[in-house]
Amino acid sequence: MVKRPRRLRVNDGMRALVRETRLTAENLIYPLFVVEGKGVVNEISSMPGVYHFSIDTLLIELDEVIQLGIPAILLFGVTNKKDLSGSECYNPDGLIQRAIKAVKERHPELLVAADVCLCEYTSHGHCGVIKDNKILNDETVELLVKSAISYARAGADIIAPSDMMDGRVKAIRNGMDKHGYTDVAIMSYSAKYASSFYSPFREAAQSAPSFGDRKTYQMDYCNKKEAIREVELDIEEGADIIMVKPALSYLDIINEIDHHFYIPIAAYHVSGEYAMIKAAVEKGWLDEKKAVMECVISMKRAGADIIITYYSKDIARWLREEAYGLKELR
Repeated sequence: MVKRPRRLRVNDGMRALVRETRLTAENLIYPLFVVEGKGVVNEISSMPGVYHFSIDTLLIELDEVIQLGIPAILLFGVTNKKDLSGSECYNPDGLIQRAIKAVKERHPELLVAADVCLCEYTSHGHCGVIKDNKILNDETVELLVKSAISYARAGADIIAPSDMMDGRVKAIRNGMDKHGYTDVAIMSYSAKYASSFYSPFREAAQSAPSFGDRKTYQMDYCNKKEAIREVELDIEEGADIIMVKPALSYLDIINEIDHHFYIPIAAYHVSGEYAMIKAAVEKGWLDEKKAVMECVISMKRAGADIIITYYSKDIARWLREEAYGLKELR
């Protein structure tokens, strides 16, 4: 007898019936860049369709995010107020602190994640305090704790440390608990690789290092076992969600972590991955919707529970259109 797996692929209805991996808008986190000023909506040249928003225009943008059913955002601050210690990151009246307060006042139901890292706020562009051109781990962690507490105080639901300093998850958890923020979750950039795919982000966040690179604290992309160790440490230290960044070149890492640990996994579909698709679409080489959906489904299939992507609004819109089409067929 001939085996015929194609029977389960004969039409849209059959394929939907047996589909193993599903994505919904509820799986998405939408990253956003906040700048000083008013009325600012400036497109980022290396990331078409991604913008710098001032707080007032950010709130308008979020009206659509809410309408599309996206449950969470991830905020990054972009400011000219930079110094050696990145003090604007932990300034109680800093840009992101003000943005969080404004968002929670207008949309209390929206989950707000705040990226915690000094690189956007330091004059040298590195993710920590520097001495003799070396990034100091423990001194940096102290400032990250101050930043996390200030974001929690402003109303953040999720603290997302992206610095890759050793011991920062434990220190942040202890610091927030001590100040009464026991319900604020930590989504740790646990397996963050030193990747070439961050270049457009560094333009957007104005955070390129002024010397050297970040290979002494971000992970070597040749290593997999190290990622397992980093995730294990972050879970032990109190992380509630762990993240793999970037996503597409690290699907094996996502899958390995999924098999080792019972914890929500976030995959960050980073700026370079986004920009590559946009460039190919502009050239007419790719169908944007098909390419994007194939990419994000691959992340889900690998084991990610959460997808952080600049395509969040498009994906939510496409999913809604597909659901509407199926409803009409009935």
